[in-house]
Amino acid sequence: MTENIAILGATAVLIILLIKVYRLKRSRNEYEAEVKAWKLRLELDLQQAKEEQNHLLDALGDAFLIVDSDSNIRFANAAAKELFRGRSLAGRPVEEAFLDPRLADVLVRCLETGEPVQSRVVFPQQTSPLGELETRGNNAWIIDAAQLSNTPKGDADTRVVIRDVTSEYQLDQIRKDFVANASHELRTPLAIINGYLENLLDDGMIDEPEMARRFLMVMKKHADRISRIVEDMLVISRLESGEASAIKIAPFKLRSCVKDVLERLESVIQSQKSIVTVNFKDDSLLIQGDRFYWTQVLFNLVENALKQNPYKDLKVEVGSEESDKYIRIWVSDNGIGIPSSDLAHIFRRFYRVEKHHSQMEIKGTGLGLSIVKRSIEAHGGTITVTSVPGRETKFLMTIPKSED
Repeated sequence: MTENIAILGATAVLIILLIKVYRLKRSRNEYEAEVKAWKLRLELDLQQAKEEQNHLLDALGDAFLIVDSDSNIRFANAAAKELFRGRSLAGRPVEEAFLDPRLADVLVRCLETGEPVQSRVVFPQQTSPLGELETRGNNAWIIDAAQLSNTPKGDADTRVVIRDVTSEYQLDQIRKDFVANASHELRTPLAIINGYLENLLDDGMIDEPEMARRFLMVMKKHADRISRIVEDMLVISRLESGEASAIKIAPFKLRSCVKDVLERLESVIQSQKSIVTVNFKDDSLLIQGDRFYWTQVLFNLVENALKQNPYKDLKVEVGSEESDKYIRIWVSDNGIGIPSSDLAHIFRRFYRVEKHHSQMEIKGTGLGLSIVKRSIEAHGGTITVTSVPGRETKFLMTIPKSED
């Protein structure tokens, strides 16, 4: 009896132990499953966070790179891949990814010193990071590098931002050139006027009416030149300062505008015995725009054709045609033309092609074609020029047709 009780007791203890072992094993399995689920959730969260981070960095307009302490690229956003198209970046040393050492030097200095480094680099068109796609001439880039954390030197990752600042650089150059050219253009006539004034006052020329009159005529000619330069500069300033968005849009007949221009230039046309024809498929064509600026545009183009070709039998044509969406207006002539090397530059302020022309020509302000281009752009249009010397030089303006 006692033995049976002992056996039963031992069996009960064994069963209890087995139950506890089973519960412990089940708890362990549940714990491991829970840990595994947490790990999976954490990995998914980390992956999602990384994807969101990459999406944010890809949304940047600037090229963004992360470089490790060995100068190897660990990450490149979409803008960086676009900038260095055709070259794999991830895992490559910076020196191999950046073909021009001037781009890599900034990063190398940051890695060596651990200090933030920022530098602007200007490239000629041939060595631009954009390669063959670069069409803007000299281009400028800001390279900004800094370590991402305060970890010991040599262990921290470094972020690199490459920003295209070509527009700002070129605008700054235009401002500098404009000031320098304007000063030069105004200095010459002012010096001539001052010289003649000194002669009139110091040499007693006032008592000689014929000589004084001749001096005054020369002074008036150069004073008129100064006045026109200032007037043209004010027009360009209005077009580029935001006032172009406030141009007075109203319908007007293009034929009437051309008539006004030709009347103003009638004396020049007759003295040169030039032939100016108007070739409009529709004489009642209406333009939605600012008549003042369109008068400036047509006057400058026709006057340029006459001034650049002060010879007999010059033929100038002012024409227009319209399609469903666009109106095309052109001014062409059969004069000596524009050399191909100058075509890309003629809309720059104060740019002249006079080295190819006679010294007897009348010099303009050098601002006329800049006014033409800015005026057409203010009306949402474009202007192009083609030239075959001796046959045809043609300025073609294309503007969107008003739905009204």
